[in-house]
Amino acid sequence: MKVCFVSSECVPYAKTGGLADVSGALPKALTEVGIDVKTFLPLYSTINIDDFNLKPDPENQAIRVNLGRSTHFFNTWKGTLPGSPAEVYFIDCPDFYHRSKLYTNDPDEAERFIFFQQAVLRILQNIRWTPDVIHCNDWQTALMPAFLKMNFRWDRLFEKTATLLSIHNIGYQGRFSKDSIYGAGLPYLHYYPGGPFEFYDSFCFLKTGIMFSEIISTVSQTYAREIQTFEFGAGLDGVLHGRKDDLYGILNGIDDGVWNPDSDSHLVQNYNLDSFLKKKKNKQALLEEFYLPYDAKVPVIGMVTRLAIQKGLDIFRPIMEEFIQQPVQFVILGSGEPEYEQFLQHIAEKYPDKVAVTIGFNEALAHQITAGADMFLMPSHYEPCGLNQMYSLNYGTVPIVRKTGGLADTVKDYHEVPDEGNGLTFFDYSDTELLETLNRALKLFRNKPAWKKMVTRGMQADFSWHASAEKYVELYDVAQKNLDKLD
Repeated sequence: MKVCFVSSECVPYAKTGGLADVSGALPKALTEVGIDVKTFLPLYSTINIDDFNLKPDPENQAIRVNLGRSTHFFNTWKGTLPGSPAEVYFIDCPDFYHRSKLYTNDPDEAERFIFFQQAVLRILQNIRWTPDVIHCNDWQTALMPAFLKMNFRWDRLFEKTATLLSIHNIGYQGRFSKDSIYGAGLPYLHYYPGGPFEFYDSFCFLKTGIMFSEIISTVSQTYAREIQTFEFGAGLDGVLHGRKDDLYGILNGIDDGVWNPDSDSHLVQNYNLDSFLKKKKNKQALLEEFYLPYDAKVPVIGMVTRLAIQKGLDIFRPIMEEFIQQPVQFVILGSGEPEYEQFLQHIAEKYPDKVAVTIGFNEALAHQITAGADMFLMPSHYEPCGLNQMYSLNYGTVPIVRKTGGLADTVKDYHEVPDEGNGLTFFDYSDTELLETLNRALKLFRNKPAWKKMVTRGMQADFSWHASAEKYVELYDVAQKNLDKLD
């Protein structure tokens, strides 16, 4: 089977969030189970071609793409995903992709990603490569199902090509002026109130993809149910419910070649379940780095997070100062909304022996917190999948999470299901529920037999991409069978 994997970001080349981790790991896992995968990505100015040994693709140079009345050209570079034979094609158009950020509020934001999607299809035509499935990811690639059914329907190269749209976060929808329809070259007749293109008087890329793709997936089973509800659907719940029979949830995996405590190069001491006692050296090193006193009886709670309401900062802030009076320490890494950055910096200054905060992002420190902490806190309002809870389980660091999305699918509360519990969870999105759950965690930390059971279950679980890749292969087969369903 041949799969064209299209994404606006991909580790290790360009990243703003979890989409990049999926785009870097899933194609590798698919290759390992026998799928022929080609990945497509814009060549942003932040990507150094020498660092990744990228080479010009002689077959795809100076290719023309028309966007309405404007004409643009692109060149193509090629490489392979590190540690994999999977090919990666980079769309090189400085006018669109040499910006300070991957995503912008610039007036041509719609054109940037219309161009990207058109360029991918032009490359496929040039190399005469017919994918069985084009795997689209989020709004930046969600027009491709419509392009195949309308703009490229004449080309028999794509006659047997199905599409799968993966929604990584329903909150990001790609909503633009209806004039963008002309730039995309799509028929305006599909734009009317409630129509396939229209969403609250805008041209919505994501809705278009939902309407025209053969199959829709999202990044956990619980999130697949949640986005069909008013609370979590971001306005698209009715559209998704209308396609509920074609909507599937597949939990993301983690790259255990990168996130593995037994081989992690960022740690001062590697360990596994059999040598778990060595984990404390990472706790000692973490606290020493931030000048916090070490006490084996005092748990360290780690957080690596975007500082935003989505991540639960609005229910964490009211209880932080009350909770910190107990024997506990926090090490927090993140950036985001200024009010939360300022609050955490204030708390760190007020309790220098108990709280350490780093504003920004540091990959090595993220690994060190995951290994050095005893617990990992994720009180998210919503979390489509979440990776940090899986990282922490893999590292023997007990997660404390709100029961939503992928957090609900991976973390089982010790008090609810003692025979399966690998962490602590709460359902109601409130500061009182969060405080009660944190207090339960402190009591359990002192119950060493119970704590050991949770740690063992977490470290024994398999969160690798292999199982998820197999499920995607099954979905690709379903997409092929559904190919004529929407015609």
